[in-house]
Amino acid sequence: RRVHGGVILRSFVFPSSSLPAQTMFSNNYGLGSLLKEGAKHFSGVDEAIIRNIEACKQMSQITRTSLGPNGMNKIVINHLDKLFVTSDAATIVKELEIVHPAAKMIVLAAKMQEQEVGDGTNLVIVLAGELLTQAESILRMGLHPSEVISGYEKASKKAIEILDDLVCYTLDDIRNKDKLAYSIRTVIAAKHFGYEELLSGLIAEACLTVMPRNPKNFNVDNVRVAKILGSNLFETRVLRGLVVTRDAEGSIKHVKNAKVAVFGCPLDTASTETKGTVLLHNADELMNYSKGEENALEKVIKEVADAGVNVIVSGGSIGELALHYIEKYEMMAVKILSKFELRRLCRAIGATALVRVGAPTAEEVGSADEVTTEEIGSQKVTIFRRDTEDSKVATLVVRGSTQNLLDDVERAVDDAVNVVKSFAKDARFVPGAGATEIELAHRIQQFGAATPGLDQYAINKFAETLEIIPRTLAENAGLSATDTLSGLYAAHHKGEKNVGIDVEAGGVKDVAEAGVLDHLATKMWAIKLASDAALTVLRVDQIIMAKPAGGPAPKGPAGQDEYDD
Repeated sequence: RRVHGGVILRSFVFPSSSLPAQTMFSNNYGLGSLLKEGAKHFSGVDEAIIRNIEACKQMSQITRTSLGPNGMNKIVINHLDKLFVTSDAATIVKELEIVHPAAKMIVLAAKMQEQEVGDGTNLVIVLAGELLTQAESILRMGLHPSEVISGYEKASKKAIEILDDLVCYTLDDIRNKDKLAYSIRTVIAAKHFGYEELLSGLIAEACLTVMPRNPKNFNVDNVRVAKILGSNLFETRVLRGLVVTRDAEGSIKHVKNAKVAVFGCPLDTASTETKGTVLLHNADELMNYSKGEENALEKVIKEVADAGVNVIVSGGSIGELALHYIEKYEMMAVKILSKFELRRLCRAIGATALVRVGAPTAEEVGSADEVTTEEIGSQKVTIFRRDTEDSKVATLVVRGSTQNLLDDVERAVDDAVNVVKSFAKDARFVPGAGATEIELAHRIQQFGAATPGLDQYAINKFAETLEIIPRTLAENAGLSATDTLSGLYAAHHKGEKNVGIDVEAGGVKDVAEAGVLDHLATKMWAIKLASDAALTVLRVDQIIMAKPAGGPAPKGPAGQDEYDD
């Protein structure tokens, strides 16, 4: 305590638990004084919204050139050095591992589209990216983000209402192979232009093989794909049953009315986990030692055979001695090393995978009408057939010259089968090839002109956004985008709402007559999800990032195996 000018001054000492002075009295002002040193924050239209829009634009430009039947392929090498050559947007964005938070929202919207319909992921990404690009121009003009959001919401609802008026075809009989193939042609053409007739017929055949009495119970996992290198795509065929791309282990290659026991463990003589020493005094002891081991193994396999089993499936190795006894009791042996394939087989034949070698109970034994080995090209495959209502399985055996081609065909098949499932809910179709988007743009422009207030600017921009689909289809096909769009608008102003782009001959034509159809649910979900993703990005006005923690980066959750269900 000291006296200064008649005033008593006291000095205080803060306890050690209090904050240090440099933290309490930071030189930073505003938000910087609240956060730890090293934190970043961006706010306002220029810093936050425009930055987010720029990131989403960049991502949308990556997949835009892959849209449509003339879309270009991308070579993507992921973090595991695996090579992907594909034009499938879902695969591209998945393997790129995008980390920007705003762009991730659009990736999530694309994943949602994949789950809901199975097709149209590129449509979502391109529409969302273009919605944000158009929003950027009116934000720079001075419109408030809330006015843009309001306009986009109105336009999105109007677009979904208009879609019902554009229906040009309805699939009235999902069990008719020709009609089903006709309905999925466009889905295949977008990935493998030129092969749509071949693949759509095969996929329709596979889907109808496993179609239950009530199509709404259709299970997409019952249509499998077996990829066998060699020959060409025209050698692809459909086989009834589950195809395992391995030969049977023993000499028995064909069993009818099979009773199948599935073991998730190896079939071999038991070995101890620790090393042990056995002291043998003479030859008789040596003979009895190996004989006892053989007898124990024979006893176990005899028990399995006595349970009525005539096919054994193992998830591990099958020893020579075990194979000898399996042959002795006239059973067929199949080895499946993938645990996911093993699980799939159990579901197909109604078996339970056992973790110990022994006699299975009646409930654990699966059944199949036939288990047989066939040769396709130079590859031997084992086919499990079971023609019951609850577990019919059809396998598309795809042939091709390269592994990347086979992978891409598998993705196209997966999209088509998922779309078939959505036909059970809604079997309506709208014209494809950009016809629907131009008609929507034309009608939304009229709706915008009749809307009072500042919302009309955003509604008109929404209409302009929809032009990106026919423009991109024309550019990817090497056509003049300006001439094509003017031709489309001229036809649609005359009331010809089914006129779209002719990507083969150039110009425009009635695409509904040509059989170029898009599923209504695919369009509806794409517009809904793209609008939601764009609006979520536009609602962000501040980005606040804490200082990253020191040390190694935290590990994320273990990735799911590509074969896992």
